[in-house]
Amino acid sequence: MSFAFTAHLPLSRHEIDRDGVARANPALFDQLWQDEATRLLPVWGGKVLLAPAEQGMPRLALCAPSQVPTASVRVYLGLSLATDAAEPVGTPLVAVSLDNAAAAELEPDESRWVSPRTVVAELADRDAGACAEALGVLNWHASHIHCPRCGSTTRIEDAGWTRRCPNDGSQVFPRTDPAVIVLITDQSDRILLGSNAMWEHNRYSLLAGFVEPGESLEAAVVREMEEESGLRVTDAQYLGSQPWPFPASLMCGFTARLADDQSPHDLVPDGEEILDLRWFSRDELRAEAERILLPGASSIARAMIDHWLAGHGHGDDQGVEAASPVPR
Repeated sequence: MSFAFTAHLPLSRHEIDRDGVARANPALFDQLWQDEATRLLPVWGGKVLLAPAEQGMPRLALCAPSQVPTASVRVYLGLSLATDAAEPVGTPLVAVSLDNAAAAELEPDESRWVSPRTVVAELADRDAGACAEALGVLNWHASHIHCPRCGSTTRIEDAGWTRRCPNDGSQVFPRTDPAVIVLITDQSDRILLGSNAMWEHNRYSLLAGFVEPGESLEAAVVREMEEESGLRVTDAQYLGSQPWPFPASLMCGFTARLADDQSPHDLVPDGEEILDLRWFSRDELRAEAERILLPGASSIARAMIDHWLAGHGHGDDQGVEAASPVPR
């Protein structure tokens, strides 16, 4: 398949050489902290620090090691490849997790600490990829402090990319939870959107669910869609994926068709996760723009909806630009 769709997903963009070989160097952080070119990406409570507001797109505020004297966790992200960044190509990048005191000392203005999901669509490729990588690994560290076998406190190794049990020497590696998100079309090329029980009553998105152990992505599409909507779908076709480190998912986008023996009227919301389901034509969705809320610009769901609004059908991965998208 082409990368025409994936290239436009905010959190799938990247301009970092992850430089995996360097992680095995036990002296890496000592060397990086002595290198004046090293830049740190501070993370506090799932938020990143933005540079002072200026004309143009927002950008991350990267710091020198001397500006961040303490960090609970450090993760080597790799080498910057961006030619349009303030830092030169080859700049080493390290994510650092800060506690309240360290974050306040670095930047007391809390308005500059923001959730990446609110700004990532506006960040340059390198900064967007750095956010996804940093949050994904740091969230894993926060939930895997102890050995899953014996409960002992694990120690961090490989520049932040593994944890090791001090008792039996076993290693724990970062994990990602795959989930499928599906754009279902019926015989009239309408799409199915659902309202989650945890959302405002007028917020709608595509249906999604986690992949279970021993299950293929395609099988998860069929199972999850039937569980949440009561409908059988067929012909699941992969469209593209985007990391979603809130806290640890990989969203795998698919299109699927309503099975020929199913009527669009056979909708049965599961009543627990999904409270309402609606079919929309392109004209109907645009007409509802002021009455319903759609996914934010950082999500793959919104990119998939805009892809469909642009006239692309089931299994078509050519681009995401919409001629008349619903306003964001």
